[in-house]
Amino acid sequence: MLGKYRIESKLGDGGFATVYRAFDTLEGIRIALKVPYPHLVSPEWTEDFRREIRINAQLRHPHVLPVKNAEMVEGGLVVAYPLGDRTLQDRLRSRMSLPTAIEYVQQLLSAVAYAHSRKVMHCDIKPENLILFDDHLMLSDFGLAKISARTLRASGSGTVGYIAPEQAMGRPSFRSDVFSLGLVSYRMVAGILPEWPYDWPFPSHSRLSQRAHPDLVRFLKRSLENDPRKRFSDAMAMESAFLRIRAKCLRFSSKTSVTQARTVPLKPRDWRTVRRRQFVKEFGSVLETDFTCQKCDGPVSEAMGFCPWCGDDRTYFPDRTRLSQCCPRCNRGLKLDWSYCPWCYGGGFELATQREYSDSRYVRGCQNSACDRKELLPFMKYCPWCRTKVRKRWKIPGIKETCTSCGWGVLSSYWSHCGWCGKALAAQRAA
Repeated sequence: MLGKYRIESKLGDGGFATVYRAFDTLEGIRIALKVPYPHLVSPEWTEDFRREIRINAQLRHPHVLPVKNAEMVEGGLVVAYPLGDRTLQDRLRSRMSLPTAIEYVQQLLSAVAYAHSRKVMHCDIKPENLILFDDHLMLSDFGLAKISARTLRASGSGTVGYIAPEQAMGRPSFRSDVFSLGLVSYRMVAGILPEWPYDWPFPSHSRLSQRAHPDLVRFLKRSLENDPRKRFSDAMAMESAFLRIRAKCLRFSSKTSVTQARTVPLKPRDWRTVRRRQFVKEFGSVLETDFTCQKCDGPVSEAMGFCPWCGDDRTYFPDRTRLSQCCPRCNRGLKLDWSYCPWCYGGGFELATQREYSDSRYVRGCQNSACDRKELLPFMKYCPWCRTKVRKRWKIPGIKETCTSCGWGVLSSYWSHCGWCGKALAAQRAA
């Protein structure tokens, strides 16, 4: 219990707070409850949190998630929001039709254009901050929002993968939100998130050209210009341009769908999809591959440092963790009673609780004789209690094959790379 709220489950982590699914025992409804991290709470931080609430309270729009309640509970500030069905990030895990993508783009542009008309920049537009209520999209988390007339104290803030180049350099503006809108829109339409250095055309341009009207392609290109001066001046101008081409984009989508249905024979399922589905069926539960690579969409686990399908270095983890909170360095999950991150090597954490959390997945003990805790989850690199490096090589249950570089278990019948050290398996077999 936290005041009148009964915590039921964790929904996700942000830069400053954890969001829980909770039950309001007085009103009898379920809500999303934002609770700040205890170790970050300070007078200055509390003032920033209050400012977020005040900014959000000023924005009354059908596609801006409203604050339901904000109050002090047990000495801390918590905020309640309406509970949505899922985030856009969750929705992007499945195929999205072009008409659906166009509808979501219009709703998102409407929300941000309204915020810009009130002189508010969001500064952290990303799929995780877009909440879906059926097919009704609402923009949330104005934690990094700035009133344009004030000093931009959070310069450089934002989420890796969705911020404009100038925002990463500490010079955010309304045009930075336009760039983030372009990235989210491109991902919905083309199905792939572009990566730095954002040189047009992107690798997925051919797929975009096949699906989208040329005017929509030009619209996205202008939104994603590296030079801010070449972009739309703000979301209001961007929305106006989109509304002018929306109808022809929908007609193009309908015409393309009918033409393909008449002239294109049914193609066999892509072999990569078949292989990955078979992998998930056989090993998904054992390896806990609940996440997807941002580059190739291959199934990966939280413990992997590299994508075993494309070899991409997974230094950024945007997905939700299965554990209680996230490491601020690598974004992998942590339990509240761990003193160190078991995935990356770094300094320890100040524990906010003395409670010990058991876990049926603990399968091995720490090899440090001085460590008073002997519990390790599969594929940990370091002991979360004493930070001793795990020397004994992890194997995949039932599989004898190992990587010749790191010695950990691999599946060369499915993978192209070792998910633990990133080495190409084909090169190892050739050697």
